Amino acid sequence: MSLPTGGRRRQLILSPQAQQGCAAACYHAGDRPPGHPRIVFIDAIELRILHLPLVRFFETSFGRTDERVLILVRVDGEGAVGWGECVADAHPFYSAETVRTAWHILSDYLVPAVLGRQFGHPREVGEALQFVRGHQMAKAALEMGAWDLAAQQAGVPLTRMLGGTRTAIASGVSIGIQPSLEELAERVALERAAGYQRVKIKIKPGWDVEAVSFLRQRFGDFPLMVDANAAYTVATSDRLRALDGFGLTMIEQPLDYDDIRDHATLQRALRTPICLDESITTVNRAEEAIALQACRVINVKPGRVGGHAASVALHDLCARHGIPVWHGGMLETGIGRAHNIHLASLPNFSLPGDIAASRRYFDPDLIDPPIEVRPDGTIPVPDAPGIGVIVVEERVASLTDEVLRLHA
Repeated sequence: MSLPTGGRRRQLILSPQAQQGCAAACYHAGDRPPGHPRIVFIDAIELRILHLPLVRFFETSFGRTDERVLILVRVDGEGAVGWGECVADAHPFYSAETVRTAWHILSDYLVPAVLGRQFGHPREVGEALQFVRGHQMAKAALEMGAWDLAAQQAGVPLTRMLGGTRTAIASGVSIGIQPSLEELAERVALERAAGYQRVKIKIKPGWDVEAVSFLRQRFGDFPLMVDANAAYTVATSDRLRALDGFGLTMIEQPLDYDDIRDHATLQRALRTPICLDESITTVNRAEEAIALQACRVINVKPGRVGGHAASVALHDLCARHGIPVWHGGMLETGIGRAHNIHLASLPNFSLPGDIAASRRYFDPDLIDPPIEVRPDGTIPVPDAPGIGVIVVEERVASLTDEVLRLHA
């Protein structure tokens, strides 16, 4: 397949195995079975790298960030437009993927695999990308854009295509590591006053037991959880056991991202539920974690598992096993945040997620109007076609550092 890119043409050469896998999942124009409706046709894709300053720094055990560097994916087909957002960071700390690796995988492999093809359902787009191993965030950005496009073409909100059942979702908030305990308390007070139904604070060794104890003394009993982002080891897990008496709703990802077994050992030693995040990169990994009883809650992030179809499968798996799920956040703009709202409308998202108001992160956001949290701590699910928000393309263009347009 040859593609025009910036005045040059590049040729993508796939191995026979990759060609076979791609052909099994994709359809050419003349290959549609009789009577099978065409849902998605993709005739152009645009990739953009953007730099957006954060309203306020965000610090985790990985370090502090003051801006968001991201890839937007615009998917065009038959006059409709879908948008996806790649949640890979500029640095390989949360995930091995970065903005630059995602750009490479998207432009050189994933986009050529779907351009000029038609699909019976947007989930087939994700299937068409499986010839590439890993790179879930790059896959998710393109796959989620195709879901938005399909819903736009069908004239229905994305929630309906995904199987959502709610008209509003419960919103929680994530607060990064602060310079002092007093500043942490100020942030917590501010977010509770805004109506958020649950507060999550980031922790690391040295900023854990004291921070939680301080908040309990200051505010008493309220829905509170902590997120370690894999900052602890078995040797330092005594700090986690010390958190067991504070009535936390959960401890998120305390141990290493690839460690299911030690999480199972730790969960047996704790009354507080463990929630897994970074460890759950596929549905198979979730099955393993559930079988080993390594967690009692799972955080669903479509970027981490490869898109909406995998997220729905993960949601359904957890529902069958009685494992509640909630929707995590990756400092998304309003585009990615709108996708998250639609996904979080599914029934087993029974805990408040990290989908918060736009103004906490970006001012202005890339969408108008921005996403707002109501006084009762909920966010309405958009009911317009697709993700249901208006992307301000002039604003997107003004923040773009690099752009690549690819046509069938």
